[in-house]
Amino acid sequence: MNKNIRRTLLSLAVAGATFAALPGQALAAGKITIMVGGITKMVYLPAKLADQLGYFKEEGLDVELQSQPAGVDAENELLAGAVQAVVGFYDHAIDLQTKGKEITAITIFGQVPGEVELVSTKAAPNFKSMADAKGKTLGVTGLGSSTNFLTQYLASRHGITSKEFSVLPVGADNTFIAAMKQGRIDAGMTTEPTASLMLKTGDAQVLVDMRTVEGTVKALGGLYPASSLYVQRSWLNSHKDEAQKLARAFVKTLRFIHTHTAEQIADKMPKDYYGNNRALYVQALNNSLPMYSVDGKMPKGGPETVLSVLSGFNPNVKGKHVDLSKTYTDEFVNQVK
Repeated sequence: MNKNIRRTLLSLAVAGATFAALPGQALAAGKITIMVGGITKMVYLPAKLADQLGYFKEEGLDVELQSQPAGVDAENELLAGAVQAVVGFYDHAIDLQTKGKEITAITIFGQVPGEVELVSTKAAPNFKSMADAKGKTLGVTGLGSSTNFLTQYLASRHGITSKEFSVLPVGADNTFIAAMKQGRIDAGMTTEPTASLMLKTGDAQVLVDMRTVEGTVKALGGLYPASSLYVQRSWLNSHKDEAQKLARAFVKTLRFIHTHTAEQIADKMPKDYYGNNRALYVQALNNSLPMYSVDGKMPKGGPETVLSVLSGFNPNVKGKHVDLSKTYTDEFVNQVK
């Protein structure tokens, strides 16, 4: 073979090997992007708190947190391969398995949803409970979101189908508040600190409170593991070291939450999270503390409750076989000392 041709082929082979190695190198030392379904929501507070406490860096991780207004949007980013992980509700793992997608939660943040169904003060006289939802417009963060799931279930418990009320995606925080004040929704599901703010201003009243274990068991029939860190199973199988580090960072964060006051936790959060009303933020955080897991493990009976809720109204889930063991794993949180 001509020397020049041999040299050219050798150069191309080396270049090809180099480019082939780049993806692996990027994964080994690259950034992990986590999409959060509303980063300022207190149900997802462990995500930002872990970053603020420096726990990702302690694990040698380069983590970038991004935010979408609803969990379903974050889920779509994960399925598209745009992010490596999502901080969102565990129920998506069950819903997606029925659609042929394998998603696994590796750390549970909330043993209850932390959600509140609020009714506007204007609508309250004729809207005493979810039994009055027929003909009403109910706000959710997004279509296909966990707030949408829970809203449909709460109505179905009173024999009201999704065709008998309207659902309007209004996001969270300021957009939720505006929708209720403007009368575009009669009631809606939201989280802290939005709930405490609307109750304080007198613009809303509580219909269903799922911020506590007692309230959740009353509304849903058992513990409902909600906010969590979940990933695609294919990513998990090839990135166990990163998964272990993420789990360790978040378990340390959950321990911090349970060993510090709401005031101390608020001190660690960015000031723009509470603006000029730090006292209200601390109050809302105090209301939220009972929902957080102590150890990041899946609560006993939790997956079964979630499956039961989804089966109650979701035709994609009802009657379908779901392998709950594939929707979560305690493998990584169990190894945190």
